[in-house]
Amino acid sequence: MANYEQTLEKVRKGLKNPSRVLDQVILDYTYRTPAIGLNGIRTIGTNVFDREWDVLIVLDTARVDALRVVADEYDFIGQVDSIWSVGGASAEWLARTFDEKHVAEIQNTAFLSAQSHVQEILDTKVQKTDSDRPLPLKALRTIPSVDIEQLGKVEYLFNFETIGEEGPFGHTWGNTPPRYVTDRGIAVGREHDFDRLMLQYHQPHTPWFSQALEEGRDLKYHEYDWWNYYYDTGDIESIWGAYMSDLRYVLDDIEVLLDNLDAERVVITADHGEAFGEYGILGHKLGSLHPQIRKVPWIVTSAEDNETYQPTVEEPDNSKMSREELDNQLEALGYRT
Repeated sequence: MANYEQTLEKVRKGLKNPSRVLDQVILDYTYRTPAIGLNGIRTIGTNVFDREWDVLIVLDTARVDALRVVADEYDFIGQVDSIWSVGGASAEWLARTFDEKHVAEIQNTAFLSAQSHVQEILDTKVQKTDSDRPLPLKALRTIPSVDIEQLGKVEYLFNFETIGEEGPFGHTWGNTPPRYVTDRGIAVGREHDFDRLMLQYHQPHTPWFSQALEEGRDLKYHEYDWWNYYYDTGDIESIWGAYMSDLRYVLDDIEVLLDNLDAERVVITADHGEAFGEYGILGHKLGSLHPQIRKVPWIVTSAEDNETYQPTVEEPDNSKMSREELDNQLEALGYRT
């Protein structure tokens, strides 16, 4: 029943804009879901565990062209190369990245994530256990991902400053600010000796709150609901400006991180990109093979601990969000549009 209601709601919205029916209903079931199944049989894209790195910095929705635009603004960004991601959205990327084939590397990796899908996909495994999830998500059960306990260390940083929660680093209607990832990354890097450290930031994913935070105001329509704003106005310039602001916002924090870690080979990448109307597609979806979504940056740099920052954030207790809390969080992030 829940799947039927979700599909019906997508059709209702599609009546206002026919392209939504194509994107959110037809493409989901005719090509994206089969693509997920194929990804479960043979990996589509490059698994990051097949590459060399000591620290992997994973951005959320970061496009290759966007990183090239800002490259000259940051000394730690040199050549912006690219790889093809193993997922069209975070849940698929998590399932396929942390797969059984790479369990030896995974067991010696500390993973600190501001992305709440990590609980759903690797911990509670809703793709296997929750029958009322949409078909594209349930299709992830074909991907042989490891259990959360097989990771060397996991921290649920998405528990910090969730949407609607007051906190010292962000905006009430933003999402886990980058400083939590930076702070805990520095602490774990100094205190532990894992073979690999993977840090997953949530920016520049919506809601884009950096400009509102700087200006001390509420989020504007295009910052918290850019899909509907675009359908209503066609104004891509404001949307792109907000996206780029949040990209710079997280890169500013990564600059702090790289000045407070010792790592010979640091890589900056993304779990997936974002489509801003190319080929009539908006956002990112499970199973998508869209080049602006599947092609992600691959930037090689290094880090040196000059001890210019001292961590203050306590390690999270990894308490699980309830189903209702997760659904509310994902809706606020645009996954229930």
